[in-house]
Amino acid sequence: MPGAVVVIPTYREKETIAAIIERVLKSADVHVLVVDDNSPDGTGQIVDAIAATDERVNIMHRTEKNGLGTAYVAGFGWALDKGYDYIIEMDADGSHQPEELPRLIKLLDAGANLGIGARWIPGGKTENWPWYRKLISRSGTTYARIMLKSKLHDITSGYRGFSAETLRALDLSQLDSAGYVFQIELAWLVERSGGVVREFPITFIERLEGQSKMTTGIVVEALSKVTTWGIASRLGRIPKSQSLAAR
Repeated sequence: MPGAVVVIPTYREKETIAAIIERVLKSADVHVLVVDDNSPDGTGQIVDAIAATDERVNIMHRTEKNGLGTAYVAGFGWALDKGYDYIIEMDADGSHQPEELPRLIKLLDAGANLGIGARWIPGGKTENWPWYRKLISRSGTTYARIMLKSKLHDITSGYRGFSAETLRALDLSQLDSAGYVFQIELAWLVERSGGVVREFPITFIERLEGQSKMTTGIVVEALSKVTTWGIASRLGRIPKSQSLAAR
């Protein structure tokens, strides 16, 4: 069994998914797990056809769209059951560059519990992002760093990898989030429990096909959750999901 699997959640990603899978497999010695939320555009069927001819590609079909966090938790469970050493997150829309996978895996090989591809550190950058997307991302990251007393520069980044031991040590069923704020919660959980978190610079490219899943509701959910966790932390009332230790 190869050491790493790249988990890619999908919903309406038919324009990009085949090319992303091809690039991932060319970039590193990894397997791929696509977690498809019953995409009405046939994304799942495209991956089915690829998986039928390549044993490195797998797909999990979910019956409905239940949030990014739940898709990743389902994928993590599958990967842990299969015995992978490293479990990597990546978007399906081309914003994360598969060619940067070797650097992420190198961090995990060096002992990191969590490796994060960061846009907001020296060497990191974004391409084709409108000013308001940069503002939302930078502001959200800054707010989360302040409220959660985090040292991470890109705690919202979705390009990241975990050691299997780290995920096994966490009770993922107790996580408090289901949407994009799941990324903040999980990184903070690893960081505050003493895990080794390393960031490396990436180039984030705005998707060329399809539509962004970012909505006002997602932003509001993130602000609400981060505020609640930050206040609870200051009062010594960390939710159960936030008091677990990654060992």
